[in-house]
Amino acid sequence: MNHSALNANSPFFHEERHEPLEGVSDKIITMCGAGALGGNLCETLARMGFKRLRLIDKDHVEMRNLSTQPYTRGEIGTPKARALANSLYRAVQAKVEAHVIELTPENAVKLLTTSDLVIDTFDNHAGREAVSNTTRTLALPCLHVGFSGDGLYGSGLWEPDYLVPQATQGDPCDYPLTRPFALVLTSLAVRAICHYLRLREATNFEFTWRDLNVTKSSRNW
Repeated sequence: MNHSALNANSPFFHEERHEPLEGVSDKIITMCGAGALGGNLCETLARMGFKRLRLIDKDHVEMRNLSTQPYTRGEIGTPKARALANSLYRAVQAKVEAHVIELTPENAVKLLTTSDLVIDTFDNHAGREAVSNTTRTLALPCLHVGFSGDGLYGSGLWEPDYLVPQATQGDPCDYPLTRPFALVLTSLAVRAICHYLRLREATNFEFTWRDLNVTKSSRNW
């Protein structure tokens, strides 16, 4: 790549200096869910330069979402998918196709069929099951990303190895470290997504806070 020909004023200048996304940034990526995982993941992909993002979520922004998700007070009451699409267009002129709708077995084929890749970040059994069944039927690549109700464990699993988890008690968004944990999972998911699009290899991942190697210091400050 001729770096001298790059536009330093491009919002994707740093990404354009490298070639890994060349030829894959125009793939249609459908994001199911726009919460702590889906919202942050969609924002990251858009800022990396992915040009064809589709976002499906029926929920509206609430005050309690602001500490974990990429929304603002001024967007409270706005559909999450529409709010994120608008903010990412203002940020980097990303064109996100927003669907303010609940994904169900009845409409899943219509919503997912043209996808090059489906990412499931739904927080409910019914939504995840609809995504899993539909992507298997259509033979679409699908990565399921989620974390446990206690906010301590997260994973990214590809079809057809994915098993839809049963509903459990607890809301991971009530965990104090939800946002940093979600951002770690977002980073791992982006790596898996790019690896798949470039090499057609699906890699699963798991993460817990215990995986971090934290070195303790006895120094007093």
